Amino acid sequence: MSEKGAVVIDLKFEQREMHAALEGAFPGRTILHAADKAADLSQARYAVMWKPDVDLFQRAPNLDVLFSGGAGVDSILATPGLPDRPIVRFVDQSLTTRMSEWVVLQALSHLRQMPTYLAQQRRSEWRELAQPEAKDLTVGVMGLGKLGLDSVAKLKVMDFNVVGWSRSAKVIEGVETFDADGLNAFLGRTDILVGLLPLTPETRGLFDSSLFAKLRQGGALGKPVFINAGRGGSQVEADLVSALESGMLGGASLDVFEQEPLSKESPFWAMDNVIVTPHAASASDIRALFRNAEVQMQRFEAGEALQHVVDRTAGY
Repeated sequence: MSEKGAVVIDLKFEQREMHAALEGAFPGRTILHAADKAADLSQARYAVMWKPDVDLFQRAPNLDVLFSGGAGVDSILATPGLPDRPIVRFVDQSLTTRMSEWVVLQALSHLRQMPTYLAQQRRSEWRELAQPEAKDLTVGVMGLGKLGLDSVAKLKVMDFNVVGWSRSAKVIEGVETFDADGLNAFLGRTDILVGLLPLTPETRGLFDSSLFAKLRQGGALGKPVFINAGRGGSQVEADLVSALESGMLGGASLDVFEQEPLSKESPFWAMDNVIVTPHAASASDIRALFRNAEVQMQRFEAGEALQHVVDRTAGY
């Protein structure tokens, strides 16, 4: 066993990318791989994981700290045998930047009616559409953590009118914000709804027909648009399909789903007004993930407090 605590890796990244990132990572530590079912994981003190194997904690019973490979931790919290050990979220500027880039890209795509233009392209149809300006639309961001705040800032740079919602009141300079009691007022102002919420008992199934019905109708796009890069469990997909088919919603951009990978039978694939991405809005930079985990391991071994520890009661 190495002098430093051993690390077990349970990540489903592309193997070539993984091997490249591991070169030089975790110096002085034994690196174990959960994918190797013959490996003895009992010596591991740390686990770096994303959607861990169901038997991980049975195979690695002596872990001291768990590291999430992404911003969300609901898959870790749902893993059988989860030990009572600190869970550290991955917090990194690259993660934040990638998310806000995706959010801005989707808002601009619907502003400039790119789903409709792509459908026209497939039909070889040349027809210009009327297009509003960003300042004509209000984007409502639900979830005002680090990812949400960066998205708010970059949407404002593009000249969108932006409002924000969080369960508890927050103050953001130059942005009108709403708390739990102001949800209906927030929705009534919103043309493009952005979901960046963690998955908790309060947010599970939040995005349903009753919520979509409260979004502003008759705005500059005609119909409201739903963008979700938070957690798939926060949306009721049968309600979302119905809202898109009925015209209650004019379009959607979805990076997360109730079940992943998204089933080939899902109606979202064939909808011209829906943009689907494979949970890639804020794809983790593996090298940055490993660097962050090593810093926290060093802090733990020096007796210092860990950073970005998950509040299991809150779920994030």
